[in-house]
Formats: sequence, C-alpha cells, structure tokens
Amino acid sequence: MVAGRFFGVLSAEQKKERSPHQESEPSTQKAVERAMTTIREQYEQLENQILSPLAARAADSKGRLRDEPHDPVRTDYQRDRDRIIHCKSFRRLKHKTQVFIDPEEDHYRTRLTHTLEVAQIARTIARALRLNEDLTEAIALGHDLGHTPFGHAGEAALDEIYREFVPEASFRHSEQSLRVVDVLEKRGLGLNLTFEVRDGILHHSKGRADLSNDSEGPATLEGKVVKISDRVAYINHDIDDAIRAGIITEDDLPLEAVDVLGRSHSARIGAMVTNIIECSRELDNIEMTDKFRIATDHLKEYLFAEIYGRDITGIIELRQAGEMLKELFRYYMDHPEEIPDIASDIPVEGNLSCVTARARRVCDYISGMTDRFAQKDYAARFLRWL
Repeated sequence: MVAGRFFGVLSAEQKKERSPHQESEPSTQKAVERAMTTIREQYEQLENQILSPLAARAADSKGRLRDEPHDPVRTDYQRDRDRIIHCKSFRRLKHKTQVFIDPEEDHYRTRLTHTLEVAQIARTIARALRLNEDLTEAIALGHDLGHTPFGHAGEAALDEIYREFVPEASFRHSEQSLRVVDVLEKRGLGLNLTFEVRDGILHHSKGRADLSNDSEGPATLEGKVVKISDRVAYINHDIDDAIRAGIITEDDLPLEAVDVLGRSHSARIGAMVTNIIECSRELDNIEMTDKFRIATDHLKEYLFAEIYGRDITGIIELRQAGEMLKELFRYYMDHPEEIPDIASDIPVEGNLSCVTARARRVCDYISGMTDRFAQKDYAARFLRWL
C-alpha cells in the first residue's frame, strides 16, 4: 500500500472510492508534483520514510570524484552497484582462487562466489537494521575487485616482491580494490563511484585481527555491515570447503566455538547473522555479543592454524603459485614493454624508466590476472624451452 501510494499507483479500493467526475484541487496538484519528479527522486523520498535515522541516504551522498548528472531512474548507490557488476574486474573474480587453487571439484568457492555470499549476508543484516541495502550491496560486490590471483598467498607474494623494488611500498588488496574503481577500470577513467562506496571498499578488511569495535573502520554503518559479513562468510565457507576436501571434519572443529555458533554450516551462519542484528539494533555500531565474538575469533584462529597454515595439498600449491607471481614480477620489471596496453587496461603513470613507476604498473598488471592467465603467462615466459 505504501509503495503503491508513493509511486502514484491506486489500489482497486482507492479507485472505487474516487468520484469518476470529480478531482479535488489538492489531488490534482499532487499528481502534477509526481509527474515533475523522477523515479530516482521518488525513491530517494521513500528512503527518508523507511530507513533508519542512522542509515546512509543516496540523496545525501558526499558525491563522486568527478561530478556527473544524476540518473533519472537509479539512485547513486544503485548506479554504483551496476557499474561494479558490469566492469571487467568483477568478471575476472570467477577465475581467482578463494582457498583451493584451480579446484577440479565444481563446488569449491571462488573469489566471485565469496563476493556473492558476502553480499547476501550483508544485505540480510542491512535490511533487518533498516540500513541502505543498495549501498551495502555495492560495497560488498566491489570489496575484492583488487584481489590477486591465488588468494591471500598471492597477495602476500605480491606485497613481498613489490617491496623488493620499492621498499616503502606495500600491496593490500583493499587498497588495490579502491585503485581498480578509481583508476584502472575503463582505461584510466575509473568507475567514478560515490564516496560512501569507495570508503566501504577501502576499509572492508580486518586481515587476521580479532573482531572488535572499529575506531578506524568504514565511515558508514553499511560499510561496517560488509566488513563483519566478510568475516562471517569466509569463516563458514572456508570450513565448508575444507570439509569437502577431506582436510577436516565437522567433529574436528573446536567445541567451545561450535557449542555457541552451531554444528552445521547453515546453523552457524544463521546464528551469527541473527546475533549481529540483535546486538546492533539499538546501537550506532555493527557488532556481536562478547560470547559470539569470542567464538567467531576462535573459529578464525582454527582456520589459520589447521587449514591456511598447514602443508597440505592445495595450500602448498598456493605457496608455489606465489613464487610464480614473484618471477613474473621480476620478468616484467626487466621487460615493461611486454605488458600489453589493450589487454591490461592500465594507464602509464610517470616515466617507466623510473623504478617506482614501473613497479606500480607491473603490480597493477599482475594483481589483475586470473589464476589461469597467470599460469599460462608463466608457462609462456619460463617454460617454453622445456
């Protein structure tokens, strides 16, 4: 009923109540006002009616890096979401590792399916808290656009080799994701996203740190929702994939954690999401109760000790793949002219005779590769004489 009234659609009951021959002057005025506003403006007004006072509103966005006309149909956050979905970096996520490199089994997660799971969890929380679901979705879909091939092993390798040439530099996938949307997409033009989406992308990652109140986290609650949803998603789906791979079983999980969170994949996600919603409903922050936070951190540490840190098939291959990225980096530092301009979509920043500018360009190129492209490129550079 509210949506129908808002967009100028009358119910059958309302039509019966109206006189077919009379139209009051106030009603006529309202019809004229509706006709003069765009669908986007109507939706922005609807946000004011239904969203929490703490939610971000598209009409109040701090804007884009470059001003541009508003879309007549979509809000700025909806437009950002669409730009992310249609960009090349988003499509490449389907061929980037989550945990298990190039899995032959069809049901292991990839970086793309991880992104979709984060978005689903984040949207559920945002909707329950009456936050801006469009902003939440845009941040979630864009949060890993700058991730390397071969998961976090690739990220660690690229950070190490980048520092070898530029000691003061570093590589963090969250920073690279912002660089992708600001600079690298659309051949140097970037996607020109809103401040709130860019801020959420930049501040989405906690790394290995325990869950806690974020004093330096995202500027919006929607960004904070994505940040905690990223943790909920990867803890649960990495456990699920490790069980599928036969590395662990459900019975191996620490009892003090599963007794609180649940003994199955779906039970844990449901419990964690519900706890976040209940705990954050009356607050100006997004968090879990202490009991759930401690249990979640315990599961996270279990993953690092028993899966990510073990010498097992899949993890060993990831470390080897990291060494492969280092060799590719050194190769392109010596041969920057072999980075294909059309294929890479990477603008040249500075003089490539300068080590810093050259390393930045190589870093951009390699971080954008998919697993299989990196493997193919490595074979072409180093295995052609075998």
